[in-house]
Amino acid sequence: MKRTLKILGYGLGTLISILIILLIVINAQDLPSYEVKTVEFQRSNSPEAIERGRKLTAMLCANCHMDRSTGKLTGQKMKDAPAEFGEIFSPNITQDKTYGIGDWTDGEIVYLLRTGIKRDGKYAPPYMAKLPLMADKDIDAIISFLRSDHRMVAAESKPDIPTKPSLLTKLLCKIAFKPFPMPEETIPMPDTTNSLELGKYLAHNLECFSCHSADFKSNNYLDPTQSAGYFGGGNEPLDMKGRVRPTANLTPDNETGIGNWTKGQFIKAVKFGLKEDEPALSYPMLPYTQLIDYEVGAIYDYLMTIPAIPNEVQRAIYD
Repeated sequence: MKRTLKILGYGLGTLISILIILLIVINAQDLPSYEVKTVEFQRSNSPEAIERGRKLTAMLCANCHMDRSTGKLTGQKMKDAPAEFGEIFSPNITQDKTYGIGDWTDGEIVYLLRTGIKRDGKYAPPYMAKLPLMADKDIDAIISFLRSDHRMVAAESKPDIPTKPSLLTKLLCKIAFKPFPMPEETIPMPDTTNSLELGKYLAHNLECFSCHSADFKSNNYLDPTQSAGYFGGGNEPLDMKGRVRPTANLTPDNETGIGNWTKGQFIKAVKFGLKEDEPALSYPMLPYTQLIDYEVGAIYDYLMTIPAIPNEVQRAIYD
């Protein structure tokens, strides 16, 4: 018996030693790299595309990449990133050819937005939004705006501050978070006359589901409806002071969700951050003033059709 226990002890010790060595090796390595495929892409550069791209960039990119002191997309420290992911800085995505994306091809930008793979093959960690389901026309709009003469994206020679990913981030990128496949077929725009189709498209591609489902780690970005706790809230993003701000339940549950909300109340909350008889909504929930009432109303219409999830989420209100 003693001999058996001794052998088991040696085996367990060896296993622990191997795991420790493996973690040390992973921690010493950079984030994973992948094959980069050439993508041919011709942006439209139409005034309509640029304006559409401005709105999408404001809602999807500016929150992380904008330096609030200058109003330019030169990157910033992401104070709302959980400390366990490391020290995170968003990169300069202005048109500067040395420090920004001025010398990237349109195809390289498309490949990054779709798959999460940068032009050097490095994987963009999970805290960078990817757009695997966005319509080609909207991808075109974003790129057309990034190439426009808007001051937000004008070349700014500001070097990036290197991100310091934690062991946890490196481990997750090795075993859990992988690049998305590049779409093989055209992804069409939704039928804007169909409020349910439009609402679903916006709810997914503006990443509403990402924050308002159960947890970032269990989100399904290729089929958002399969995310754990789909729109049931309770996820725990941080504000700029590192404080937890649990997300609201947006399912049509009458007791804990928005089942008793009117469309007008929902529009007011999403566009202006205003909720009746309560303090205004605050970061990370920002006002989506770029959306028109019909678009926000379409999101509401869609949310009213998804399964209700009873999940009481206590709102965090700080002084």
